[in-house]
Amino acid sequence: MDTVPAKGIRRLWNGALDLLFPSICHVCGDRTHGERSLCDTCSAAIPSLEAPFCLRCAEPFEGKIEMDFECANCRNLDFSFDFARPAIANQPVVLDMIHQLKYQRRIHLAPELGRLAARSFEEDPRLLEALDQKWPLVPVPLHRRRKLWRHFNQAEEIARPVSRLTGLPLLLGLKRLRGTESQTRLSRAQRLLNLHGAFGLSSAGRRFFREKPAGALLVDDVFTTGATTGECARILRREGVQKVVVLTVMRG
Repeated sequence: MDTVPAKGIRRLWNGALDLLFPSICHVCGDRTHGERSLCDTCSAAIPSLEAPFCLRCAEPFEGKIEMDFECANCRNLDFSFDFARPAIANQPVVLDMIHQLKYQRRIHLAPELGRLAARSFEEDPRLLEALDQKWPLVPVPLHRRRKLWRHFNQAEEIARPVSRLTGLPLLLGLKRLRGTESQTRLSRAQRLLNLHGAFGLSSAGRRFFREKPAGALLVDDVFTTGATTGECARILRREGVQKVVVLTVMRG
């Protein structure tokens, strides 16, 4: 938890950065402050994920459903995680921010994406358990070669502001054991084969999960098929983690 002096120093530092390098809204170009990449108006204009959506994979449903449901696709799949909770449905503005973060190294966008991801804690009562029990936020790891090229892991940078906003610990508990080809154009079956054996526990993860914690939150940028997060969840389950939930900024 931040001390009062630490908060004061951060405010002074952010104020100095605002003077030297004024931040502007990614959408409208108006000036923002601190680590904000969206002004309040443009941030509020991005709709959160709204019901009805599948309780397992968060696929939105266009229509009227009065009760909780699982989509037909999820009934035929065996996920290692309990459910995925993106904060935002597929939104062009958010997708553009994610792409600029990942492929153009616009790391200044990560805090805003983390703020968007943290919306889920205010809107989904299923996440109250994670807050009450202080589940760790575990970013999906990058292979070292890709991290050297990108200079950062986008999932880790998104998880940091989520940690600050929620008070949940950030745990770099997983590592990538081998590089894999891009998942973008692969089917779910091809993705699963591509990812098998690609992840393992880091030294920090081995120490933490030795205590068999009640749960963990896997953090990534976009949830699409669940292949990557499912493989990561399988590793955590194998170590005795009782419940694994996937938290992402957006539903792909």
